[in-house]
Amino acid sequence: MLSEQDYPVGTRVVVQGKRGPEVATVRGQASPPDPKGRYGAVLRDASPEELIRWKDLHRQGEDLKWLLRARARERRLPVKLVAVEFTLDESLVTISYSADERIELGPLIAELREHTRARVNFAAIGPREQAQMLGTLGACGRENCSSTHLQDFAPVSIRMARDQQLPLNPEKLSGPCGRLLCCLQFEHTQYLELLKDLPRKNARVCHEGSGACGKVTKLHPLKGTVDIHTEQGPVYDLPASELKRATDAPAGHPGKSRAESPSESER
Repeated sequence: MLSEQDYPVGTRVVVQGKRGPEVATVRGQASPPDPKGRYGAVLRDASPEELIRWKDLHRQGEDLKWLLRARARERRLPVKLVAVEFTLDESLVTISYSADERIELGPLIAELREHTRARVNFAAIGPREQAQMLGTLGACGRENCSSTHLQDFAPVSIRMARDQQLPLNPEKLSGPCGRLLCCLQFEHTQYLELLKDLPRKNARVCHEGSGACGKVTKLHPLKGTVDIHTEQGPVYDLPASELKRATDAPAGHPGKSRAESPSESER
């Protein structure tokens, strides 16, 4: 049997999913195996028979989803049915849904019993899981990460946006799901390393070359520079390597140190 590294991009394979065997498409180089062995391992190439079965089960799941949505409307159940998915061996059918309150799903289970013998599992999901299943486009113009390569959702905090010096604008920091962008965590560790070489915001520093002293107003981790504000006015893009912590000395004159027009601070 081929190893995970031997499957070309686009190959249909059978993998160990969260709830059982599933058909998946190879989208890139295999990542290191999960040490806990929970799911995601490639089991084998998907045979032509398995691909036909997978398509039939997908079609059956779509039909059941629309049927259950109609039954939920008839019973006035305040629930949004997102997906109905079978495992490849048809031993389990999972109905993913969202609801603002606890609801009784017994009538829908009874409806399912008339159409499948598979074990029924109802799974309440949040906004991120909905975006993962439905698929959307991110602000970058590409398909959202959760629908392509993310297997789990790591915690994302507003602190990550602050560390990356991003404007704290909810519209720009939120994904289509309405939650903080998952991609904020991708480069966070690198930004933390870069920030170690920069003074803290609002710290008082002096430029060794010009003697200009002032307060740090903005950090540029990728460039390794900072903006400071002196008593004589703002100074932009001073290399952190040329700065030292200020003492009680009065603020120096920036002179021709690297002062630029105020409009260039709005980047």
